[in-house]
Amino acid sequence: MSLKRTLVGLFRSHDGTSDRAKDPTLKTRYYTLSRDKAWDEVSATLKKIPGFKVLHEVQSVGEITLEKRTAFGRTLDITVSVLSTSPVRCAVDMYSASRGSLGDLGANYRVIQRLYQSLDKKLGKYKAD
Repeated sequence: MSLKRTLVGLFRSHDGTSDRAKDPTLKTRYYTLSRDKAWDEVSATLKKIPGFKVLHEVQSVGEITLEKRTAFGRTLDITVSVLSTSPVRCAVDMYSASRGSLGDLGANYRVIQRLYQSLDKKLGKYKAD
């Protein structure tokens, strides 16, 4: 992680992915799977990652809410969205925010990277773009 991300993390306590993200690791991931199949794979993968607790799943909306406790005792709330872009293609977006005030020193950024790495291992053969 760069020094810039740590400095930004001094003041910002959230991070998220989007199509227009300047950082390539924070770009939306696209997979050539139907939303239902992607949902099953993403849900199963996220449940197996140690240190993360699945709080809530809403398949009809395509959202999974996770919680992670950091080494410093802070709690991160993560929302993973699985969206259909076409009948055979879906997108996975994430948003992570720290509870409390001040920055997170890049913890949300690292959490999003870790979750995407886990998903890319499982769904890498379906990755589009």
